[in-house]
Amino acid sequence: MMRASQQMPTFVDNAKIACLDFNLNKFRMKMGVQVLVDDPKNLEKIRQRCATSLNTKSRELDILKERIEMIIESGANVILTTGGIDDVANKYLVEKKILGLRRVSKGDIRKIAKCAGAQVVTSLSNMEGNEAFDAANLGFAKKVYEKAVGDNDFIFFEQMKSAKACSILLRGPNESMLDEIERSLHDSLCVLKRTLECGSVVAGGGACEIALSIYLEDFAKTLASKEQIAIAE
Repeated sequence: MMRASQQMPTFVDNAKIACLDFNLNKFRMKMGVQVLVDDPKNLEKIRQRCATSLNTKSRELDILKERIEMIIESGANVILTTGGIDDVANKYLVEKKILGLRRVSKGDIRKIAKCAGAQVVTSLSNMEGNEAFDAANLGFAKKVYEKAVGDNDFIFFEQMKSAKACSILLRGPNESMLDEIERSLHDSLCVLKRTLECGSVVAGGGACEIALSIYLEDFAKTLASKEQIAIAE
């Protein structure tokens, strides 16, 4: 994920998070008009059409502004979207000092919404045919901030409303070492997962073979025949 603009805040305290699954771009009104001129007398009609088109573009910007204000008025100060945030929407967010994060993957936004207690909103339309944004869709995190780790900038969410997950940052001298550390960590987490699921552990490192050898050696001593030699071997 990435911030929509460098002018946006890099730290938000007591963040109320809105998770959106649509673009915050200029709303494009449905128009499919083609103008063909075959008579110079129609030029005045074309000028009138151009004036109407300018009003249409102004309305497109107004619709975008109304949608953003609707989300902000619900109390949101951090907006995450799986789509884009264009320059017009970015301007509104910067003016309100709202942190906007664009191009968030669907998997990440679902995880963030689950930990923050938010709902992923796919549309602002309601049952009455109007557009609205309910404050109940917002999630909460004590802190949301941007921090540089290594060569990259990351967005951190801390003390979320119902957090049951965490992120582990791995550090290493090169990519090959980090890949090896990641594989080892993944194996360790899988061992913990299986242990919690099964409630029992099978020891490794030859422990099973050693235990079997000790058992057979003790069992061989209980026999008086030549079988004792074979079992001991």
